[in-house]
Amino acid sequence: MEIILVRHTTPAIAKGVCYGQADIDVTNTFEEEVQEILTNLKSFNFDAIYSSPLQRCKKLAEQIGDRIIYDKRLMELNFGDWELKNWNEIPEEELNPWMENFVELAPPNGESYIDLHKRTTSFLEEISSKNYKSVLLVTHAGAIRSMWSQINKNPLTKSFDLKLTYGEIVSFNLQENNYEQ
Repeated sequence: MEIILVRHTTPAIAKGVCYGQADIDVTNTFEEEVQEILTNLKSFNFDAIYSSPLQRCKKLAEQIGDRIIYDKRLMELNFGDWELKNWNEIPEEELNPWMENFVELAPPNGESYIDLHKRTTSFLEEISSKNYKSVLLVTHAGAIRSMWSQINKNPLTKSFDLKLTYGEIVSFNLQENNYEQ
């Protein structure tokens, strides 16, 4: 099964602000970004479209197709109390330990990267049991990196080696039992 992952377009939020599951809208460059994404998707055929329910993904998914399955497992990391705070306003005694071990530690009232990884792995396991040849996922950088790490058997600590821009498309083949939890 081919998995086509599309990162959402540019969110309407100032640089330097922590956001994950905050439901951020898109910028006024949305239409231009969508046209480029649609052009780049022309070479792909897909049987189903799944999307994060957050509006920055939902709006893009609706431009791609009309039969979309929304799945919360495709949402971005929950940054809890840090959501919508400037990164430089987060107390160092909270931020520094997380920065040193973002895989296992969660922001206050948020989730760890391992928790996000469990969600995305569960999603991959579920769709791998379906009869799809190709599936398009509209999601977030954290979810894409998590799935990329799982498929390529890379440690989560190395997942940020995958550089992603807004609207970027990443694809890979998911073979049955090609990954381990």
